[in-house]
Amino acid sequence: MDIEERLRLITKEPVEELITYEELRQLLETNPHPVAYNGFEPSGPVHLGTGLICAYKMKDLVAAGVRVKILLATYHAWINNKLGGDMELIKLAADHFKHSWIALGVPEDKVEFIYAHEIYDDLDYWTLVLKIAKEVTITRAKRTLEIAGREEVEARKVADLLYTPMQVADIFYLNVDICQLGMDQRKANVLARELAPKLGYSKPICLHHHLLQGLTKPPIWPLKEGDKKRYLSKIKMSKSIPGTAIFIYDNPEEIRFKIRRAFCPPREVDFNPIIDIIRYIAFRERDTLYVRLSRQYGGKLKEYTSYRELIKDYKKGLIHPLDLKNTVAELLVEILRPVREYFMKNSSARKTLEVIRQAKITR
Repeated sequence: MDIEERLRLITKEPVEELITYEELRQLLETNPHPVAYNGFEPSGPVHLGTGLICAYKMKDLVAAGVRVKILLATYHAWINNKLGGDMELIKLAADHFKHSWIALGVPEDKVEFIYAHEIYDDLDYWTLVLKIAKEVTITRAKRTLEIAGREEVEARKVADLLYTPMQVADIFYLNVDICQLGMDQRKANVLARELAPKLGYSKPICLHHHLLQGLTKPPIWPLKEGDKKRYLSKIKMSKSIPGTAIFIYDNPEEIRFKIRRAFCPPREVDFNPIIDIIRYIAFRERDTLYVRLSRQYGGKLKEYTSYRELIKDYKKGLIHPLDLKNTVAELLVEILRPVREYFMKNSSARKTLEVIRQAKITR
């Protein structure tokens, strides 16, 4: 595979930001198998964003010859008091995340899953954390709390301020060339780039992917593009707010019910969660999308071979929101069928799901 094709795979959607293109090209020219990582707080059930969107990018990277490391950040989840701060439950949730990506087709033999609680007994790691902490002001540590799904004013414990130094330490400790995380994690990655020369490391390349929008109406509507960063944590799909999320093992009736209730304003494509699913999932899974139009809109089966073609018609009012919802619902039912079957047949996976479903999911 030539470098152009590898660049295409690595940077294709759901990627929204790359820092920097020139550095990525140079990396691929000098290293046939660079290391990319993503880190996750094991904190509950897996929705489309954590599941499908992240699985797509893992598979892209593997196809491009990148060594992928997935950090199951159990200690970060514990600091963040996820699942009530129950470490044993968090560890089980880590197993659950791993099962979820395997169910979505992530090749287990091509991806290295790393459990934080298994590597953090190394004193060198904590020495690195302290070196980073010595370079970060309290103000900067508070400003980066977005990476933990928190606002600056929510830093009440010393452990909250350790979150960012630990995440940056993960990057250096795991010998990462590419940080491939969601847009909400960019502050930690940018900090790693800033500190790398001071600490004797190479600057990691930052590859940030889109955060799938939740199904509910944004807190302010209409939401302007300039407000996106401000409300990012409030509009993304969230496991702690089940009404905003489609979980990857939801049954067909649950999927149809949630999609039917989803926010989908007529003619509006910006910050429209159904349109978001169309762009980042539907046209990722299918080259052609068929929308059954209701009688008042022509009653025919309309074929779309591109996202742009579809949103052009939607903006014109040629597709009713419900027709689009029905299309999305049935597509998700089909796409997620292998996941439901995996969790039904795999006893270990089923056990993790049963326990996670009974647990109290905390923000």
